[in-house]
Amino acid sequence: MTNQEGKYNIKAASKLLGIQSGTLRAWERRYKVIAPKRNESGHRLYTEEHIQTLKWLINKVDNGFTISQAINLLENANYHKLMDRMANADQSIELMDNLLDSLLQFDESLANDCLNKAFSLFTFDKVVFEMIPYLLLKLDKDVKTEVTAAEKQFIFSYFRSRIGTILHSLPVAGILPKAVALCGPEESSELELLIFTVFLRRKGIEVIYIGGSIDTFELNSVLNKVKPQYLFLSCVLDRNSEKTIALLEELSSRTKHVQICVINSRQSTSNYSHLKHNILEFQQQKWEKWLKENLAQKNQE
Repeated sequence: MTNQEGKYNIKAASKLLGIQSGTLRAWERRYKVIAPKRNESGHRLYTEEHIQTLKWLINKVDNGFTISQAINLLENANYHKLMDRMANADQSIELMDNLLDSLLQFDESLANDCLNKAFSLFTFDKVVFEMIPYLLLKLDKDVKTEVTAAEKQFIFSYFRSRIGTILHSLPVAGILPKAVALCGPEESSELELLIFTVFLRRKGIEVIYIGGSIDTFELNSVLNKVKPQYLFLSCVLDRNSEKTIALLEELSSRTKHVQICVINSRQSTSNYSHLKHNILEFQQQKWEKWLKENLAQKNQE
């Protein structure tokens, strides 16, 4: 359970905080300081973040502030936290820009320093699922005309090695569905697929990572051996999609037990509305939503 999920009802929160339930209701009604979610019965559910916020306010009140003064202090504190996050965002961008520059200079030692610093300053999820994709997008859009084939191959090789090491160190949960991940036909967007695979493995899903594209006969052999519930095909839609979409439609018509998704690397899906249930954008927030919905569905079956 995350800090964003409600787990305390008002009675438990009141006891934990040492204040009356009526006071909690009054603060919520008058000052809008927190907005606890409601369960199916309409009862308030407070998250860990709500509890920490309320503890902070109670501490200020105990030290002589009125509740309105304490809330003004809290709003000011939140403003400074936002400024800190913005500063960290700028630092993360600067780190990735420096990392890209070092890789373009074939300086692996400096690249390792930059990436290691990123992992020391930011969470694993932010580095792997936000910062590195930012670098790949920058490489693809901003400097692609200046990057030689050798430089690009070196950069991809570097990240395949670093992210691959992470992938193979992650445990899997045998009770969760299996998946196969590979690039679509004639597709080369392997790093995005590798990052997505790390996301799934972090959730405990056993992913058979093939990587590069293979022919349909070999893919059928893999599916027969692994018997996965999910097949993920990486593809840059609107650039190299025709054969991948054809493969998706072919497999969907004869492998009913496998749910097939195209991991869309960086491009629009506007031309593929008829396949929207089979297309997953390269964005962690959407992965989280997709996984939650699909695992819930599997549990109901």
